[in-house]
Amino acid sequence: MQLNQYIEHVEDVYTREKSVDVSILRLDKLHPIVSGNKYFKLKYYFQEAIREGKTTLVTFGGYYSNHLHAAAYACREQGLQSIGCIKGLEPKVLNDTLKECIKYGMELKFIPPDSFAEFQKEFQKNIPPEVMMVPMGGYDARGMMGASEILNFDEAGSYDYIIAAGGTGTMAAGLLLKLDCNQKLILFSAVKNNHSLHKEIYALHENLIDKQNQLDIQFDFHFGGYGKSNQILFDAMNWFFDQHGIPTDFVYTGKMIAGFYTLLQHDYFKNGSNILLIHSGGLQGNRSIQSGKLNFQ
Repeated sequence: MQLNQYIEHVEDVYTREKSVDVSILRLDKLHPIVSGNKYFKLKYYFQEAIREGKTTLVTFGGYYSNHLHAAAYACREQGLQSIGCIKGLEPKVLNDTLKECIKYGMELKFIPPDSFAEFQKEFQKNIPPEVMMVPMGGYDARGMMGASEILNFDEAGSYDYIIAAGGTGTMAAGLLLKLDCNQKLILFSAVKNNHSLHKEIYALHENLIDKQNQLDIQFDFHFGGYGKSNQILFDAMNWFFDQHGIPTDFVYTGKMIAGFYTLLQHDYFKNGSNILLIHSGGLQGNRSIQSGKLNFQ
């Protein structure tokens, strides 16, 4: 896969004013359903499931999970049964994400939030032989190694900064693993008070702790928490779309864009810096936003 074909230049009044060169890797264009980083994070799970003759994939996520949505579709395409364990009580009305998971053949099980982590942990201890279990967000070495391939293109080493949004830290671990010693990863946490994220990222590979000076996690751009939003976020997403014609999602990439331009205006980056934004997909989640909030709905 020639990933450099998905790189687009981003130039506007702010990038010119601060004399930085900015590009965006449009992983959202890879596939209409299994878009963004999901293609990479799920890759090795599916290869293993098919190689070992698994019949069912069980995975975990939230109400607006792009991960569940992509996994459900991929399972249907690969002839696997799928079960999605949802963090939360069953709502009276399912959102579009969950409806499409069902359409793709996924069975949904709703788990109370206060017992969700323990449920996943216990399930992982006793996985039936016919089941491929994928943790939430693809969080383990297989998801990380898949995510590391996001930077498998020749120009990847030319960037001073790689910028992404994160939830479980799986993609971040993969990106950090691939960085050259002179590069830095800036991660915008989409989850409120997710201060264990450093530890969770370093736990995925023994070499990552040695790269801790190359990782900066920004915790102030969650806009209320995972899956939360407000008008300030929508304004940033709309401005970016109006300037560049690039849609973002309100769960992850919109928060990355809002955070990036805030850092840019506060002189975080040196003049002449070469910056790569990672568009990790997830646009399907925008369907839950009230009509008229976004210019590109």
